[in-house]
Amino acid sequence: MKNEVKDALALLVADHEKVRSLFKQFEGLTARAVVTKKRIADQICEELSIHAEMEEAVFYPAVRDLIEDSNLMDEALVEHEGAKNLIAQIREMQPGDDLYDARVKVLSEQIEHHVKEEEGEMFSKIRKHKKSIDLMALGQEMTAFRTEFSSRHEA
Repeated sequence: MKNEVKDALALLVADHEKVRSLFKQFEGLTARAVVTKKRIADQICEELSIHAEMEEAVFYPAVRDLIEDSNLMDEALVEHEGAKNLIAQIREMQPGDDLYDARVKVLSEQIEHHVKEEEGEMFSKIRKHKKSIDLMALGQEMTAFRTEFSSRHEA
């Protein structure tokens, strides 16, 4: 990913679009495309893992007070927990294993729900408080976190 600086919301939307595209690619594959399925599923898992960690460590703490909706923020964290659980299962499996495709599909559906809540509810609440938060600075902090997290987890 390029290190161009985006505001925090644009950065998250770009991540959402990237993962949507990966899920779409996965869904278009046949059962025989096991190597490609595994590569794309692994990429989905990696992208979502980094994204979730970045949101939990940087984004959510920065915007929690602005949103003034602790239920929305708490639900987002629980949704992350569910996604992380599925990601761990998918990473331990191979295409062709029982329920592999089903787990990827359910992960896709859970992420789509999560994205709709973030982009539809959370982001609109943040935009109402634009003057209270520097979204560019937050985007820089998130990009730095992603870079550091990725370099620590390469191997």
